[in-house]
Amino acid sequence: MTNITRVLRDLVALPSQNPMGRPLSGPDYFEYQVTAYLENFFRDLNVEHLRQPLAPLRENMVARFESPGSSRTLLWEVHQDTVPAANMTIDPYGGHIENGRLYGRGACDVKGGMAAMLTAFGRLVREQPRNAASVVLACVVDEEFTFTGIQELVRRGVKADFAVVAEPTRLAIVNAHKGVVRWHLETRGRACHSSSPEQGVNAIYRMAAVLAGIERFAAELRVSRVDPSLGPATMSVGRIDGGVSVNVVPEWCRIEIDRRLVGGEDPSAAPGELENYLRENCGIAGTFVTLPPWMAMTALSPKGSDPAVAALGAAIDAVRGSHEVMSVPYGTDAATLAAGGVPSVVFGPGDIAKAHTCDEWVSLDQVEQASEILYHLAVASS
Repeated sequence: MTNITRVLRDLVALPSQNPMGRPLSGPDYFEYQVTAYLENFFRDLNVEHLRQPLAPLRENMVARFESPGSSRTLLWEVHQDTVPAANMTIDPYGGHIENGRLYGRGACDVKGGMAAMLTAFGRLVREQPRNAASVVLACVVDEEFTFTGIQELVRRGVKADFAVVAEPTRLAIVNAHKGVVRWHLETRGRACHSSSPEQGVNAIYRMAAVLAGIERFAAELRVSRVDPSLGPATMSVGRIDGGVSVNVVPEWCRIEIDRRLVGGEDPSAAPGELENYLRENCGIAGTFVTLPPWMAMTALSPKGSDPAVAALGAAIDAVRGSHEVMSVPYGTDAATLAAGGVPSVVFGPGDIAKAHTCDEWVSLDQVEQASEILYHLAVASS
């Protein structure tokens, strides 16, 4: 077993599920076990590293390779958390290897990318290649839900000439992606005994009317707001909750809305845009409340990323012979970094189609190649 495969198996074996805003706890949740592993990894390398506390059991881990005489600094960024593992049909932490694939929760998103970054970083520290760029390796928390880890990293003033953000891109370069804003919408009613429902106001029935309006708005959005490279702006209702018991007419109902943004859209304007549409076009007045967004991120623009694309493209060419540059519909930490003044691209092993799946896996060949590419990038970016 190669060293990089061992590192990846170690990471997959450590649960780091994001509770996704739910009141969950236990050894499978939060990133603290991965954080401890990272601290030991960097301590063994004898490099500068620090924790950035955000919440109980949640800390960014940031390490630095200082290359003597270098005038350039690269930021390699990767998240520690994974989505929940409840739907998996395989052992989520087993790290089973078969046909050149390693299976487990987070193997693709994004512990394969983390293993590639860690091993490339370790190689730089051990080999000290002449005139290599300095590298900051930032392993952040809470990417899968509210992006608080990357927000804290930017708030603390991280600086670099450009950043590479690890996500499963099949070793292609992503220089543009959609933004996202998420918020709750609530309907209110009046509770009563279900045997006399006419004495109350059913908040779930009210939400049904709202949902029909949202479905119409989402359909119109897909055809009225289309980016040439990113595709259409979208909206989806992903969760619904309401009431307290089957024999009580519900006095409240709440949904979670996910709105994907194309270039030029303002995340803060999206909730109000939907609210105005519902009130003006659907005859829904006074029956719902829009709550402030609990997560917002602009789209990643390719503007300013040309030097990063050129440098990373040359490193990929050195290992694979050619490279691809593309846009994607999902969001990443790269948008927050770019908004914070660090030009950013997205790159890593694995296919996004396997992320979050019941049998998640990553190609070990791609993980090995990603590490080699990142090393070449640092050596050639002095």
